[in-house]
Amino acid sequence: MTDNALKRLSEEGVAIWLDDLSRKRITSGNLAELIDHRHVTGVTTNPTIFQQAIGDGDDYLDRFHDMALRGVTVSEAVRMITAADVRDAADLLRPVFETTGGKDGWVSIEVDPRLAHGTDATIAEAGHLAWLIDRPNTLIKIPATKAGLVAITETIATGISVNVTLIFSLERYREVMDAYLCGLEKARDKGLDLSRIHSVASFFISRVDTEIDKRLDALGTPQARALRGKAAVANARLAYRAYEEVFGSADGATAPSDRWNALEKAGADKQRPLWASTGVKDPAYPDTFYVTELVAPGTVNTMPEATLQATADHGRITGNTVAGTHEQARADLDAIKKSGISYAGVVQVLETEGIQKFQHSWDGLLSAVRGARARHGGSRV
Repeated sequence: MTDNALKRLSEEGVAIWLDDLSRKRITSGNLAELIDHRHVTGVTTNPTIFQQAIGDGDDYLDRFHDMALRGVTVSEAVRMITAADVRDAADLLRPVFETTGGKDGWVSIEVDPRLAHGTDATIAEAGHLAWLIDRPNTLIKIPATKAGLVAITETIATGISVNVTLIFSLERYREVMDAYLCGLEKARDKGLDLSRIHSVASFFISRVDTEIDKRLDALGTPQARALRGKAAVANARLAYRAYEEVFGSADGATAPSDRWNALEKAGADKQRPLWASTGVKDPAYPDTFYVTELVAPGTVNTMPEATLQATADHGRITGNTVAGTHEQARADLDAIKKSGISYAGVVQVLETEGIQKFQHSWDGLLSAVRGARARHGGSRV
């Protein structure tokens, strides 16, 4: 196995982030190895990742037992443990953060998913997490719900960097970019240093194909089958086009908006598109599909380790695969719409399911920790 493909991907302007974190990954040296030899420059987490890391393992039992003896609630214990993992990962990535001038080296942690539709509670949670972790290279993940949009603006306005997550629709993505710009404008008016505020917008990929392919399969026509596997890439490529219309294109062919120009002159950084959920769920597609088809400068691809290793092993990086594709991408989505599949209906289902999945994972994590504490002599909730 070589890392030539990962090196080439980085050279094309794609930041490689790992979509996973655990105590074992930190203490075993695995994360350091990926940073040093697999071009990993960031880490993302979510409630499902922590459920798998904490709920299914024994690496945290002693800590949870000690917290139970001190009367720490399960919810606060989980938050303290996840924050500790993020803090340690941020320390490992601190050299990347410093050498890239804050462009990379980030670790993300999500607000409690049960707060997804509560603006004020989300803002409070974001501030608490930033204080608790206390590392400059931490991104607080806020879901792109309607309530989340206001929370994104207000959190950015306080100088906290944000990873906007669970973006599925192009309309919502434009609202996310607007929320970021509004937050920067408020921060500027407060006299904050805009160069210290960063953000990425996490556009989910594979779940779009999963939902639309299911509907295409139900139609069962040759025309429908020919559209399988086209929706997610098309959606992401059009998102990148929307990004260029606000922040400008790398080649200068598309000028940035006047609004962004003013903020950039004040020291602000672009909100990069981040391709999330890039692990292929349909075995009919190449396992590097959502990596090789979404190569574009100024983006982030956060990958499960299996996708990262597959890319290193046999990924073919041939240059920018997004430039000049937006017309075909629009044609693909139009063809799907003409088949009778509602784009608006799909993205609404995906947002609702995404929030529910994270809430379920969080509830499962709390239950697993509560059970583990009870088995080891700490029954406080």
